[in-house]
Amino acid sequence: MAKATKIVLGKRPQNFKKEVQCTMLDGELGCMEVDYVYRSRTELAELTDELQAKLKNEANAEIERFNAAVAKAKETGEAIPEFSLTQTEIVKRQSALNVEYIMKIVKGWNLDADFDKDGVAELVDTLPAMADAIKSDYRAAINEGRLGNSV
Repeated sequence: MAKATKIVLGKRPQNFKKEVQCTMLDGELGCMEVDYVYRSRTELAELTDELQAKLKNEANAEIERFNAAVAKAKETGEAIPEFSLTQTEIVKRQSALNVEYIMKIVKGWNLDADFDKDGVAELVDTLPAMADAIKSDYRAAINEGRLGNSV
């Protein structure tokens, strides 16, 4: 039986690597090694709060623009505009948020594509299941301290 390593508080890693898996479109299991940025549970919560605040600010700005357009239409007697988002706009916004989040939690990967904003954007757009696995495995590792594959 392997001897357990003694815990040393205050000696936190800068990063940790983990193999991330997801089911690919063809039903095969795909995997990649991800080099994650280490955060404490509190730091992960702060990152989440930061991204949620950004989303809230963007939504409030969108509401303000719409309300200004409605007020202008009322003043000029024009038709009141309809507020709508296309599916494409919704997906682009979700993808942009996923790219931003992954760029903040990942330091690198073992794919042939460069780990940069464009590479992450391609992964998010073409392999959304892998992007979701990257995010969920990170949250599990930080919140539960689990680095192995879950069953």
